[in-house]
Amino acid sequence: MSASAPLRLRPLEIGDLLDETFRMYRRHFLLFAGISVILSIPAAALSGYTYYSLFSAFLAQLGTGQALDLNSLRATIGAIAVGSLINLALLPFLYGAVTYAACESALGREVTPGGVVRAVLRRYFPLFGYAFLILLMGIVFCLFPLWIWIWVGWSVAIPIMFVENAGFVPALGRSWRLVEGRWWRTFLMVVLIFILVYVA
Repeated sequence: MSASAPLRLRPLEIGDLLDETFRMYRRHFLLFAGISVILSIPAAALSGYTYYSLFSAFLAQLGTGQALDLNSLRATIGAIAVGSLINLALLPFLYGAVTYAACESALGREVTPGGVVRAVLRRYFPLFGYAFLILLMGIVFCLFPLWIWIWVGWSVAIPIMFVENAGFVPALGRSWRLVEGRWWRTFLMVVLIFILVYVA
C-alpha cells in the first residue's frame, strides 16, 4: 500500500483526535480490517470449539442420567489447553500488528502486510512481555482501580516500542512519563476506544 499524507500532528482535542483516527482508518481500511480479521480467527475458532465440545459433552452425559465423568473430557480439555497456548503465542500480534500499521500510517510511511509481520516479529518478546504483564496484573491485583491506573499509565507503551524503537522497560517508563499529568484525558480516550471496539 502506498504512503499517503501523514497524521496532522498537533495538540488535539478529543473530537479532533477521533476525526484524525477515522481519516487514517478510512485511508487504510482494507489493511486494518484484514489484519484484525486474520488475527481474530484463532480466538474465534477456539471459543466456538470450546462451547460446542464442552456443552455437547455435558449434555450427552446429563442425558444418560449418570454423574459427570471428567475423564471423558480429557481430550477436549487438552485441545482447549493447546488452543489457549496458541492464542497466548499470538498475543504480540494481537497487540502489535494494528498498532504498528497505525503508527506507520500516522508518519506517512508505506504500510504492507509483510512489513507489519516483520515489525511485530522484531519486537515479539517486548510485546509479549507487555501483554503478559497486563494480563497477569488483571488476574493478581485485587484492587481493580489500581490495575486501571497502572494500565492507563502504560497505555502508549506499544506505540513507543515501534515509533521510538524502545525496549520493554524503557517503553513502560516513557509511557508513564508521557501520561503523567494527562492521566484523566488518556483514560477518557481509552474508554472511548473501548466503546468503539467492544460496544459499537
